[in-house]
Amino acid sequence: MSLLPKFPSTLVTTLGLCLLASCAPSTPNATVSESTTQAAAVEVESSSTDETAASDVDIETPATEEAVAANEPAPSTAEVTPSTTAEDTVLTAEAAPASDPAPAAVFSENGVAIRGADPVAYFTQGSYVAGSADYTYEWGGAIWQFASAENRDSFASSPGQYAPQYGGFCAWAVSQGYTAPVDPTAWEIVDGKLYLNFDARIQRRWEQDIPGHIASADQNWPAVVSN
Repeated sequence: MSLLPKFPSTLVTTLGLCLLASCAPSTPNATVSESTTQAAAVEVESSSTDETAASDVDIETPATEEAVAANEPAPSTAEVTPSTTAEDTVLTAEAAPASDPAPAAVFSENGVAIRGADPVAYFTQGSYVAGSADYTYEWGGAIWQFASAENRDSFASSPGQYAPQYGGFCAWAVSQGYTAPVDPTAWEIVDGKLYLNFDARIQRRWEQDIPGHIASADQNWPAVVSN
């Protein structure tokens, strides 16, 4: 004989359904969880992609600017090179060493050549002109004086054109095989060259045979310096 209580069949069926319902997974909850997980994944992926893109922009921008700068044309030489003025040219002529070779010796007193006469003035003014200590140029181991800055600059650019022959020593004496001082007022230009002599009397003697005396002096110079 069974001792279990008896239940109506309807009640048993209801209980069975309830048990089944409590054990089965809830479909709506699963759907929400999956949706939430997917959304979170999309957000993380999107955020990661945005950060990578932003990082790429930050890195590439300077490189792009450098590339653009590298491709820019260099400024024209005409834009950066200052123009040369007349004043600059004069200063350069003063500072530049003379291209003409200096003579073996220069007649000077107290370091001043040819007693301070302006050698350029003989050519430009046709007369003896005293130079000034305000306008000087050193060449051949002596100080040359000039009456103006213009004359000084002319001499500095080409001293061989204006300096007297034989270093300014007496032309007659050199033709005779020795050296002697000069009087700057006893001068003459022959074939574009300046010649000085000891004084007016010696000048007249030298003028008796200028070509012959010049030829003899050219042969004797510069050996006469050591005599």
